[in-house]
Amino acid sequence: MDRRQFLVSTAAGAVTLAAGTAAVSAADKLKAGFIYVGPVGDFGYSYQHDLGRKAVEKALGDRVETSFAENVSEGADAERVINQFASTGYGIVFATSFGFMNAAVKVAARYPKIKFEHATGYKRGPNLATYSARFYEGRTVVGRIVAHMTKNGKIGYIGSFPIPEVVNGINAFTIALRRIRPDAEVHVIWAGSWYDPGKESAAAKALIDQGCDVICQHTDSPAAVQAAQERGIWAVGQSSDMTSFGPKAHLTAIVENWTGYYVDRVKAVLDDSWKPIDTWGGLSSGMVQLAPLNPAIPADVQDLAKQTIADISSGALHPFAGPIKDQTGKLVVAEGQHASDPDILSMAYFVEGVQGTLPT
Repeated sequence: MDRRQFLVSTAAGAVTLAAGTAAVSAADKLKAGFIYVGPVGDFGYSYQHDLGRKAVEKALGDRVETSFAENVSEGADAERVINQFASTGYGIVFATSFGFMNAAVKVAARYPKIKFEHATGYKRGPNLATYSARFYEGRTVVGRIVAHMTKNGKIGYIGSFPIPEVVNGINAFTIALRRIRPDAEVHVIWAGSWYDPGKESAAAKALIDQGCDVICQHTDSPAAVQAAQERGIWAVGQSSDMTSFGPKAHLTAIVENWTGYYVDRVKAVLDDSWKPIDTWGGLSSGMVQLAPLNPAIPADVQDLAKQTIADISSGALHPFAGPIKDQTGKLVVAEGQHASDPDILSMAYFVEGVQGTLPT
């Protein structure tokens, strides 16, 4: 497909919107815009969303035209880019990062006839839907794997920002880890960024220097996996399969599959059935998956991982089943109960076993 580009000015500089050109006029098709916090080549979060955009083009052909803006800063710059899409004939706009939420709300109010969707947020409106994935379900599976792969029980975890999505993932991982390996500790370093390979690499190396023998992450580049490969320890990737960046180190990765969702939502606009719903998919819907397991993982541990996926998908296992205590030893989920969806979506504490603090 030929490509065309146009520029959107931002306070930080210019963001390029790359769009597909089709044989029919723009008036004959739906224009769908996608806004990414990182580059499409991050091989992580933004890359996975862009695979979803490409799936829309493949599934719907000349009924749609898609464009994307990458490396969009959260905040005022996001509002400018979203507004640019809305003011230039786009029928649906996907804002794919948590920090785009308020910008999406503002622009959606200005353009009531355009459909907007915001990933990982919680604010909706008559023309603004929300969607996310239950990343924490995948973290539970990974926690069980890592419990059997760590030698010393000291795990490093690189977080992006202390929002509930990241916090509940760290907690779900730690709970699953410690129910098999009760002495394990999870050491958290905050990168303060979704995508910064330099910071992610430095954080990984600092954690390895502190004695961590497995590195996990909720950041978007493969830099941590590469650092683990160089230092001869295990790593878990984020958002996409990062095996190629550390074949020996990479145990698996939490993979987000947005393709079905994006195709369905763009189809809904085309057939006039779109509604401002909230979607929170997980392992059972295929929105959360695991990358292929490293062959070095023992067969019984691989079987445990597969059974854990099946149990979470069927509802037989809840990642936040009690008893659960926070860092101070306070009981936050009683035995026989589990955290509710609102509790998970607002989680602002660490569980026992996490070494680190939540920045305010």
